[in-house]
Amino acid sequence: MDSDTNDVLPLQELSLDEAITEVELEESYEEDEEDELEEYVTLGTIEKPKHPKFLLRHLFPSKTGGTPAWLDPVELPTGKFSRCDFCEEPLQFLLQIYAPIPEKESTFHRMLYVFICPSMSCLLQDQHEQWKRREEDPRRSIKVFRCQLPRLNAFYSSEPPRKDGNDKPLSVGAALCSWCGTWKGEKVCSGCKQARYCCEKHQAMHWKSGHKNRCHHIIHNLESISSSLPGEKLSRDKVACSSLWPEYEIAIEDECAYDAEASEDASYEASSLVTQHVTDDTYQFLLDKFEADDNKRSWASFQERISKCPSQVLRYSRDLMANPLWPLSIGRPTMTNIPKCKYCNGSLCYEFQIMPQILYYLGVKNDSDSLDWGTIVIYTCLASCEASARYKEEFIWVQLYPTTPIS
Repeated sequence: MDSDTNDVLPLQELSLDEAITEVELEESYEEDEEDELEEYVTLGTIEKPKHPKFLLRHLFPSKTGGTPAWLDPVELPTGKFSRCDFCEEPLQFLLQIYAPIPEKESTFHRMLYVFICPSMSCLLQDQHEQWKRREEDPRRSIKVFRCQLPRLNAFYSSEPPRKDGNDKPLSVGAALCSWCGTWKGEKVCSGCKQARYCCEKHQAMHWKSGHKNRCHHIIHNLESISSSLPGEKLSRDKVACSSLWPEYEIAIEDECAYDAEASEDASYEASSLVTQHVTDDTYQFLLDKFEADDNKRSWASFQERISKCPSQVLRYSRDLMANPLWPLSIGRPTMTNIPKCKYCNGSLCYEFQIMPQILYYLGVKNDSDSLDWGTIVIYTCLASCEASARYKEEFIWVQLYPTTPIS
């Protein structure tokens, strides 16, 4: 990407040597984690957007909560790709990261999207299924999709956005669900013909929440408009769901920019934020569980590393020497647990991980079925292949705290 487009490059990357062999990749996974490696890591932190318009899709935002800003707004994931494989409910948007690979023409724009079922019981089942090989078709309650576009495409200008309020996409996107605003609205309200839905449940929820009255109002207005103003159309309902997570921008900065020698007061205040979703009782429970020395070392190393920036919600690096930051030694994948790319059969590499601190910002409660995790690690195609599917499903590994067994 040209140097004048740095304002839309929140994630800077190291160049990848595509000639790296699988043997070298395996060695990078098995590197002794106690060795001091110079790895390039960027951290994501939460910020309130200066204005909601800055999170629109043609500005290529990294964001969490709200609804996704689809890079390709037309060919969206549908069917089973949009649903939890356990409860079969539509997945909820968690976050997206703008992560272009400038040296490849096909990845001039590149976005990664993470969706999750808000049920902890489904995530607990997911943790067991993830140990299956991909050919066994494991069920998942959390999914990640990769979408990429060349500089010249049908949706956006080839010039970087000015961010002056005048930027607009070149084309409109598919109609989305009137309830969740996330997935393609393939079902149409039989009454007003205006509202659209991704599933029957969202249609029923929208009807009960007030669309019943709104529907009759739209029909009445349409009849009036058709007789007086034939060319005018009514605008669609805004997203009606009130249970979406609050929307924030994800700001990116190098990990090395954070001073590890923060003041004691600031460190204590930030640390309380880190453990906001892990109560004192839970923290003691974890310590009691960590009988093995390797688990204690992992936990201590994890806490020490995140203390540089306790509010981090995301860690990103496509540096092949970088490893995920695991809070526990148990429950980590080996090289054999990481499958091949389902599209090109090439190797996957670690790209980023989601930290539990994000749950605090999303307002997730500490109830028995509320989401919680140690870390969520995303592995993507090393070659960022150009298979036919516009949204390509990548691989996720979930590590949970040993706090709640499956009932």
